[in-house]
Formats: sequence, C-alpha cells, structure tokens
Amino acid sequence: MILGMNTPAHISHSGVWPALLTPLNADLSIDIDSFANHVKALLGKGCTGVTPFGTTGEGPSFTVQERIAAIDGLIARGVPANRILVSTSCAALLDTVTLTRHATEVGAHGCLMLPPFFLKGISDQGVIDSYRYVVDAVPSTPHKPLRMVLYHLPQVAYVNLTQYVVDTLVAQYPNTFIGIKDSSGDKDGSLAFSKNSHGMQVWVGNETHLRIMAEQGSNGAVSGVANVMPRLVQRLTSTFDANDYDKNQAAQDLVRVKAFIDILNTLGMAATFKAIMAIKNNDMGWRRVRPPLVALSDTDFERLQGLMKTFALDAAHD
Repeated sequence: MILGMNTPAHISHSGVWPALLTPLNADLSIDIDSFANHVKALLGKGCTGVTPFGTTGEGPSFTVQERIAAIDGLIARGVPANRILVSTSCAALLDTVTLTRHATEVGAHGCLMLPPFFLKGISDQGVIDSYRYVVDAVPSTPHKPLRMVLYHLPQVAYVNLTQYVVDTLVAQYPNTFIGIKDSSGDKDGSLAFSKNSHGMQVWVGNETHLRIMAEQGSNGAVSGVANVMPRLVQRLTSTFDANDYDKNQAAQDLVRVKAFIDILNTLGMAATFKAIMAIKNNDMGWRRVRPPLVALSDTDFERLQGLMKTFALDAAHD
C-alpha cells in the first residue's frame, strides 16, 4: 500500500514535496507508468507529496493536454490527488486557468504558479492582475478549495515577486494563498519573505538554505534534490531541535547536499539530474529530455557515472 493512501482530504502544507523530474518514452511523450512509480517510491520514503511540471520537471515543454493526462494518469495509478501540488504555470493565462481548474476539480492539494514570465517589464499591478485573473476564474468550494503557492523565480521569469504583491494578494484572498516557493537563491530575500509571510510557509529552492529557513519555522520544501535524496532533504527541513537533529548531523547533510548540487552543476542541471536518475534506477530511459534540452552525451554520462560512484548514494540514509 502507498504511504498515505488513507490520508484525510486536507494534507498539511508542510513537509517535503519533490519537484518531480518527468520520465519520457522513446518518442518523448510522458512515461506515465514510470512517473507514477517514481511518485509512489517518494511517498513511500516519507515525502508529504509531490510537485509535477515545475522547472525541474520541464513543465513548460509539455502541452496543457499532456499535463492534464499525466495528472489523471497518476491518480488512476493510485497516487492520492491530495498529495499532488500541481505546477500550473503557462505563458497564456487561459492555459493556467485550465490547468488550475483541473487540479482543483480532481482534488489536488494546491497549485504552484509563476508570475507572468514571457512579456518583460511587468509592473506589480500586472503581476497582481494575472494572479487575480486565475483565482477569480477557478471555482473554490469547501470540498474542493483552490489553494495557491506563489512561485518566485526571477532568474527565469525575469519578474520579481515583491512583498507588495504578496501583501495585496493575501489581503484579497486570505484563504487561497498558502505559501511561497522562493527559488531566487537569495538567502536574505527568502528570510525577508519569511518575516512577512502572513503565516504562510516559505520554501526555498536552494537546498543549502534549508536549515536556515527551518530555524525560521519553514518546515518544508519543494525540492529537486528530493527526487534522489528525499530522506536527507526531510532531515534538513525538520523543525530545528538539537535533540531531534543535532547540529553535527545537519552540518554533514549540508556538506553532502552541496556536493550533490556541485555534481548537478558540473554538466548542466536538467540533463544531469535525469542521468542521475538513470544511474540510480538502472533505467537508461531516464536520460531522455525534451528539446530544447539536450541529453548528456555518452562521454559525459560515463564521467557522471564516475562522479556518482565516488559520491556513493546511500539508499537507507539519503
């Protein structure tokens, strides 16, 4: 049985939600069977839920129809809908509305949404209007509430999610916005969000900042690294308590996660991440990426195998 199959309708907005990598078939369509197996394995290792189709999951490379079919496929294969935080970001707001409405209708935990990310020079009011457009278009009921996580990724979106935007949206929709995922990599900015979060969880995309945020009360993460090392990420996001998770262990975990991120950055993040999954699962299908991304060459893959052998993943500890 999948861990959490009998969980209540509402899942606490905390814990680790891996930013899922998306496995592909030979024709570069989504391999939903492998996708579901990956999710079940992560839930079985203690993850609260999963987040498909974000940046790590190549989300913008898939059509609305593909993304809906994949979410439906996960649920049909036994993944509880309330353990899915769906990234619904699209360049066209109506596409975002379609994905957000679908996620809410199937009972997903919530939706992760970027600010508008194609047109540049967008004002705070333009960002606010974009979120309002989606929220106002999606029905929310006590049985199937719309929950939204704000996604701050300025190095990709080229749009800053400012405190004014956060304050305005939370004031207007106090029961809708439940968290902020800050993937800016700016530690000071993350801490500022945390101090002015209106009680929302603030999750960081840089795993080396997880302990700092845990000390501020952020007990969760939407984490790419959790695809491969979910238990380590869970420890880093646990409530800061020296009796529960001593500082020496925390320091060792931070060294280990930094070493893993260094490997990812050595050959290019996305393709390397999927190649690591191929090594970990002994399944070369995981190497596939959808253009414009390019899979690692055989030479680079062999180099990665050497790096990962030295790194030595620990199935029981990581």
